[in-house]
Amino acid sequence: MSVAPAAPPNAWAETRLRATTRLFSRIATFCLVELQKLKHDRTELITRAIQPILWLVIFGQTFSRIRAIPTGDVPYLDYLAPGIIAQSALFVAIFYGIQIIWERDAGILTKLLVTPSPRSALVAGKAFAAGVRTIAQAIVVIIVAALLGVSMTWNPLKLLAVLVVVVLGAAFFSCLSMTIAGLVLRRDRLMGIGQAITMPLFFASNALYPVSLMPEWLRVLSHANPLTYEVGALRGLLIGQPTNYWLDFGVLIVAAVAGICAASSLLHRLAR
Repeated sequence: MSVAPAAPPNAWAETRLRATTRLFSRIATFCLVELQKLKHDRTELITRAIQPILWLVIFGQTFSRIRAIPTGDVPYLDYLAPGIIAQSALFVAIFYGIQIIWERDAGILTKLLVTPSPRSALVAGKAFAAGVRTIAQAIVVIIVAALLGVSMTWNPLKLLAVLVVVVLGAAFFSCLSMTIAGLVLRRDRLMGIGQAITMPLFFASNALYPVSLMPEWLRVLSHANPLTYEVGALRGLLIGQPTNYWLDFGVLIVAAVAGICAASSLLHRLAR
């Protein structure tokens, strides 16, 4: 009895490459579809930028004057600016699950799920679209911070890395929102949970103050909070504060991948 010859290694590698390319192509397609929605409400980018600007202009300048939070040799406004960039990404992404519930109610999600694309591609496309949306806010915050006298780097490579950090952070928090949406299934419940966890996530990070100033129990929460590593990477890139980039980027990448997997596994509950 003859035995079929095994597939050559090159053929296997080419198959895997085509599959990977097809996956990334579908992720990019879903991402572009999400970004197309901005055409219907371009004012969203402007209105969402108001809150981070207020944090910088009012909170940042006020606390810089009273010197209530010790930040060493770094002026408080310089210290705060990267935290506000991360905060703006969090506030945009954490309610992203409401959109997917709306798509479920409108019958759009069911149509998307019957396509041959894997669920992970749909979730990843939405997650990175949330990240791209936050880039506009990050640029606005950087410009406003520069006008207020914040001393930041203008190295193009570091600024590009800043955008990567913002996208990864937004991708995780949007996936967290979509995961919650898959659990609660209703917009009003998701809105309540999103409001309940947004400020704790923000305050349990190093966005406003150094981790060393926190009580011990809050430090533990801070080290488990991806927002802390996002802010750490942004501070290192923008104002040169020492940080472990391998740890920061590693945590953000793992968190984004874990978020995509969690949201993908619950997507079927929304389609019922």
